[in-house]
Amino acid sequence: MLKRLLALIKKDFLVESSYKFAFLSNILGVFVSVLSYFFIDKLFGQKMVSHLEEFGVNYFSYVLLSMAFFSYIGVGLGSFAGRIQSEQSQGTLEAILLTPTGISTILFSMALWNLLFATIDMGIYVILAVFLFKIDFVNINILSTLVILLLTITSFSGLGILSASFVITFKRGTPLDWVISNVEGLISGVYFPITVLPGWLQFMAKFFPITYAIRAVELAVYRGYSLFQLRKEIAFLFLFSLLLLPLSLAVFKYALRRARMDGSLTQY
Repeated sequence: MLKRLLALIKKDFLVESSYKFAFLSNILGVFVSVLSYFFIDKLFGQKMVSHLEEFGVNYFSYVLLSMAFFSYIGVGLGSFAGRIQSEQSQGTLEAILLTPTGISTILFSMALWNLLFATIDMGIYVILAVFLFKIDFVNINILSTLVILLLTITSFSGLGILSASFVITFKRGTPLDWVISNVEGLISGVYFPITVLPGWLQFMAKFFPITYAIRAVELAVYRGYSLFQLRKEIAFLFLFSLLLLPLSLAVFKYALRRARMDGSLTQY
């Protein structure tokens, strides 16, 4: 299994490394995004002070961490559907699926490469935060942060695999990506604390895993909260992971079986 996993990662690396400008543009994109929120903080940050007392930071520090963390959400959500579409368009999807490699291993390799790539983005965020914007991470609880990160990736991987199932079946981009990236990002505390929202939107936010993940990581990094102090958020993220991962794998295998039966596996 390890050999197959490394072979799939090597394939992804060779493909990505052939597009050097894309890598540089990704770094520039992170910098522009961070700079945009820096100036937003200068203009409107003071209006958020009362909503940020729980986290003990200013608006820019809050949003920089949440945006960096949200890039990891893309690993769970975007890696599967995006990679399936890419393999379909390149004509390599059927060849990969015909190899003696389990579906779970193939899906895991897709997520693992994107995780490595997202780690680079996270590193850029941290470097900019520490050296350019002088943000202090001295209170970080590393264990709590890693646990929250892991549970967030697993819960959103379930959503990502469901999204990939949609692509296998309907050959088009999935509306699930749009809902998560836009609606959930808007109401779940990524761009601002959910306490600025009206009550009914705060209630809706409770049904999205990212709401618990963002609050937990902010408190773990800036307040040093322990696993016990974050037990509510951890419990909800664990529940999302426990429900979504098995369900999404079953749906993906069903979609794959249907596509093989009707001969539409490589169509896009």
